[in-house]
Amino acid sequence: MIKPICRMGNPVLRSAMKTLERDEMMTDGFSQILTDLKDSMKHYGGIGIAAPQIGVALKVAIIDLPEENRYGQKVNLPLTVFINPIITYLTDEKQGFWEGCLSLPGLRGYVERPSKVQVNYLDEKGNQKEILADGFLATVLQHELDHLEGVLYIDRITDRKLISYQEEYNEFIISKNLAE
Repeated sequence: MIKPICRMGNPVLRSAMKTLERDEMMTDGFSQILTDLKDSMKHYGGIGIAAPQIGVALKVAIIDLPEENRYGQKVNLPLTVFINPIITYLTDEKQGFWEGCLSLPGLRGYVERPSKVQVNYLDEKGNQKEILADGFLATVLQHELDHLEGVLYIDRITDRKLISYQEEYNEFIISKNLAE
């Protein structure tokens, strides 16, 4: 079921989420949460969504990033469920991307994040998984998993001049980069 997206200002987005126990993951209620996340992400056009974005205070996020994506980045992470993820930063080297978020509609911001990470998590069946990521995928993972700690991408922007409305981003930043 498609759920409304919680926007910046909603306190659920600023709280640390609850860790799930394995027996909780095997319930019909949890299965419905996963369905709601998938339906909502698809409906709103996201590449990832975290449970607090639909008002659910659990450590759960999903990402679906096909190789051919609107960001022009060569990545292929088919629909993946991250339960109780733990992120480890594997480098101090930073990379920057302009990020957007379903919870901050109409805004973009330039965020620099570590360029390589490891994420240990449980999948929807409770299996222990690990993913190593660099480049754009590392950024996407960090963005979504930040939601589970009550952090929004806007909190990570170091230069406040690099925040833009989507229309101005399209007009002044994308068009400038295409012209170069």
